[in-house]
Amino acid sequence: MNASLLVNALGHLAGVLLFGIFMGLLLQDRAAGKSVFAAGLALAWNVASLIVLGSDSPSAWVVAAGFSVLSLLPAVLFDLCLAERGGILVRLGYALAGLSIAPHIVEVFRPDTDLHSGALTAITLGFGGLTAAAAFQVRGNMPRLIGTMSLFLLAMSFVHLGDGHAEQVWSQELAFHHAAIPLALLVLLQDYRFILLDAFLRFLANFLLAALFVAAGVVAWRAGGITGTETPFRLALLLMGACLVLVVFALARGYVQRLLTLVVFRRPDEAALLAALRMPVRNEEDYLAAAAGMLGRYAGADASIESASAGQASVAVGGARFVNFGRRTGGRRYLSEDLQVLQHAAGAIAEQLDLHRESETRRLVSHAELRALQSQIHPHFLFNALNALYGMIPREATGARDTVLNLADIFRYFLETRKTMVPLAEELRIVKAYLDIEQLRLGEKLLTEIRVAPQALGVQIPILSIQPLVENAVKHAIAPLAAGGLVRLEAEVRDSALYVTVSDTGPGFPAATRSGVGLENVERRLELSYAGLARLVIDSGPDGSSVSIQIPVEVAA
Repeated sequence: MNASLLVNALGHLAGVLLFGIFMGLLLQDRAAGKSVFAAGLALAWNVASLIVLGSDSPSAWVVAAGFSVLSLLPAVLFDLCLAERGGILVRLGYALAGLSIAPHIVEVFRPDTDLHSGALTAITLGFGGLTAAAAFQVRGNMPRLIGTMSLFLLAMSFVHLGDGHAEQVWSQELAFHHAAIPLALLVLLQDYRFILLDAFLRFLANFLLAALFVAAGVVAWRAGGITGTETPFRLALLLMGACLVLVVFALARGYVQRLLTLVVFRRPDEAALLAALRMPVRNEEDYLAAAAGMLGRYAGADASIESASAGQASVAVGGARFVNFGRRTGGRRYLSEDLQVLQHAAGAIAEQLDLHRESETRRLVSHAELRALQSQIHPHFLFNALNALYGMIPREATGARDTVLNLADIFRYFLETRKTMVPLAEELRIVKAYLDIEQLRLGEKLLTEIRVAPQALGVQIPILSIQPLVENAVKHAIAPLAAGGLVRLEAEVRDSALYVTVSDTGPGFPAATRSGVGLENVERRLELSYAGLARLVIDSGPDGSSVSIQIPVEVAA
């Protein structure tokens, strides 16, 4: 067996497969451009070499095409190395490649000549000189420049310029002929480390493992003396053995992938990370800071919580916050499995925040209910007392009887614990009942105006989010004034959001009294219910105050 020919064939077959995969990955990046072209040249060179090796009398055009792409490849590599800063040197490189291609074409028409050796010598010496010249002009990319060109020159000078190419030992073939150009591309394409380290390396591991199993199968087949004339029973055993080999291959492949993850990519335990992220949430900011620290330690990088306007590559958490990651220690890259784990972690963080917000919402709703009515009053006692009072009032006192009914509706609404969201129309019914009671108490001092667009009535809102705003306006703005004033409520849907505004003509209030008028409770519940997408805006001055809330209709629905 010709060992050199065997190694050449295997090397070029591997080159076709690997560069084909490599090109497929690069084609997903529209900006790859020349990198795709370089990979395509390497692929074409391997294909042409395979055709030559597999033919007893290969076509002269195929040989010329193989040597031509091999002559053009260093010019493209040289261009990429200089990153558009080479100028005249890059143009000289392409000119040198073009002059070196010409002798290969001439040999097609004059097969008795031996011009390709001179062309390859010109490539080797010419690009050696261009690389030396570029070393003085471009210093930023020197490691990539010198490494790439020297590897390529090794392939050209040690293999193609030597006599007796077919008789060279396999170690030289493998070390220089087939390893040099893939190494050159690996050194050159530093902008695609993600592809090379993740998808490319994993594919290579799968390919080598499959080749090992195929080789083992061939050896077992030959050792067993299988000729194709076996009995049906023996054939059945062979089929079962083949199935078992496939099962073992699948198990071995999974083990190799896990080994790559732990040893090569050094990824920590995902289950431990997710378990740690499910710790109880007492304060959102503290929890997010702790979660960012856990994610940073997992990824081996600095991680910080940022707002949605940061505009950096990040993992979304809760719809309004981001965890941004810096560079990883040791120059490691973020791989596809790392990004998948970070997405799982984002889901765990969002789940914990949702549980905390739901619990906090229920707590604040209960607090709002307790503010409106003392909890020690038993509901049955309260409504029995109101019913008795209603029966004692003469039918002629319609105002008093209506007030008792309004009070019953309001108390029943305040004591509702099963709901956290209600239609705006239901909240407005309680607002009107409350204003009727205050109208009876304040008389002509209180003027009210309600303007609500029909499409806004069905929008879901947090319970007790409008009534406290109206109560604040009456209690703190209108009631203290001798002349009274106007309370206006407006609601409409525009730009996919519900806008509700409660305004008054009172004297206004300072921002320091915000907690005293109960606005913090409403604002906090809006934040919890809509993950920061709702807004509460206060505008207060000597001529009056207005409190507006904005709720996204899609989220509310």
